[in-house]
Amino acid sequence: MNTRLILLSGIALALGHWGAAAHASASATVERHAQGIESIGDAELASMRGRYTLGSNTVAWFGIQMISTWQDNTGRTLQGAMNIAMDFTRNANTPTISFIPTVSIVQGAQPPAGQDTAGPVRSVDSSGLANVSGMVQSVQVAGDGNYASNVTRLTVQDGGSAPAAYAPGGPTSATAQSGNATVDANYSGNAAQVMLSIAGQGAVQQWIRNGSLGQTVTLAADNQFVSNQIEITLIRQTIAANTQLALDVARSIQSTRGFGL
Repeated sequence: MNTRLILLSGIALALGHWGAAAHASASATVERHAQGIESIGDAELASMRGRYTLGSNTVAWFGIQMISTWQDNTGRTLQGAMNIAMDFTRNANTPTISFIPTVSIVQGAQPPAGQDTAGPVRSVDSSGLANVSGMVQSVQVAGDGNYASNVTRLTVQDGGSAPAAYAPGGPTSATAQSGNATVDANYSGNAAQVMLSIAGQGAVQQWIRNGSLGQTVTLAADNQFVSNQIEITLIRQTIAANTQLALDVARSIQSTRGFGL
């Protein structure tokens, strides 16, 4: 449960603009139907308890996929990925949580270039991003002919089957190293991240932790191709029609409080 709360809170903060749009829509609906209805007094509001959501859906499956790819100027390709899945279909209060980290380094046609001590001195400082919360996307480049992208997508699906269940209890980290290149994908300390690094050339990172979701690229080299992708999928399960009817009747009865014949 701790993992679920931490990851969901990070998503809620990182995708705040999506929630704000839904809130604005809900407010507009309330205003349209509020004519002719008296305002609820402070005493009545004080007696209300609970958390309310719009619609008749519950979360059936929640998944996050982080993929980072980096091709350097020799054709060498680094890739790291972390898949996180939370399956609520068996137990709505205690989901089945699983992780799949994958890493790889594929050598290019040319051997990795050594450090050019006679070349220009380049530096990139991204330490200030450690103090940023919410959604973070950053690209810092000190070089020529580079391509870098940060993409985050959210897909919300109503109904349907959840993806095939991952095997829970598997490894939560994986690391690959070759020469001056390192690829790391791990879940540790209530945070999941993917990091690619090449000594003297920069680092590529994605993470999700309490209160923050981020994608950063720092390059101090030429002719590098880098991409960060985060895919977030939420599958909502529609509750049975008779259950919704019972909820509507209960709300109608509750709304008559304070009225007498």
